[in-house]
Amino acid sequence: MKAVQCTRFGGPEVLELADVAEPIAGEGQLLVTVSAAGVNFADTSRIAGSYRPAPELPFVPGTEVVGRTAEGRRVLAPIFGGGGFAERAVVDAADAVDVPVAVGDAEALALLVQGLTAWHVLKSSARVSAGETVVVNAAAGGVGSLAVQLAKHFGARRVIATASTEAKRDLALALGADVAVSGHADGYADRVLDANDGRPVDVVLDSIGGNVFSAGLDVLANFGRLVTFGNASREGRAPVDPGELADGNKTVSGFWLRPALTVPGAYAEPLTEMFGLVAARTLKPLVAAAYPLADARRAFEDLLARATTGKITLLPG
Repeated sequence: MKAVQCTRFGGPEVLELADVAEPIAGEGQLLVTVSAAGVNFADTSRIAGSYRPAPELPFVPGTEVVGRTAEGRRVLAPIFGGGGFAERAVVDAADAVDVPVAVGDAEALALLVQGLTAWHVLKSSARVSAGETVVVNAAAGGVGSLAVQLAKHFGARRVIATASTEAKRDLALALGADVAVSGHADGYADRVLDANDGRPVDVVLDSIGGNVFSAGLDVLANFGRLVTFGNASREGRAPVDPGELADGNKTVSGFWLRPALTVPGAYAEPLTEMFGLVAARTLKPLVAAAYPLADARRAFEDLLARATTGKITLLPG
């Protein structure tokens, strides 16, 4: 079968279309004919060899697929060990969730990593309540764009989006944010407080890290919560003063999706809920370009160049 293979670590140039042996499903697994595979930023780290643990060479990248089983089920599933950038892939049967007809392949793939992350940082980590004010940093990104919409769905009184450009802020507003401001660290606290009529906020969702993380702490209200789930700024770990947290009854929590999925009810249930919201057009995942499997290099180049907005997919067909 055809698959994208890496025989060495590096950038997009290491992605090669190759003929490889078809995988064989073992006990508790399903062989899926892949209709679309999702591309995530973490995939760039995997092919570079910087992801922990680094995969053994040669390998087929790709950790999420939508496809058909031999019985005709259309399913969405993660593949934590890789192998998704191929015409066929093996998934764990327990992880295969049926996708409704009304949900497109790219929409479903946008919900697996980005959607579940957005759902959990709001519900499981921040435990957002109706009537609260939520700040979503990087609100035009894959997680942020869904978090803006889900925060409103969960009853947030006001959603304040931060983003780096006017176009991204306009997008966040179109998705339902009440206010959108620059996400730059300089002046961050003043802009967010102004957007909330001078009052501190209840929740900050942050994937930027560094100085933006620190500024997010400054805008939290009494018993406010900041959830950190990324460090896109690559500025290193921001210090947290326990005394400052105690003085304001503030909470900082971290989130990583992989261990969260081991919690009962944390995987199929929220996915099914979001499928229903997408089918009803209450939730609108951002969908970017779809690339043929043979154009995987170009897909990765566009991803790294920030030339796309929304979920990128590879199409084996």
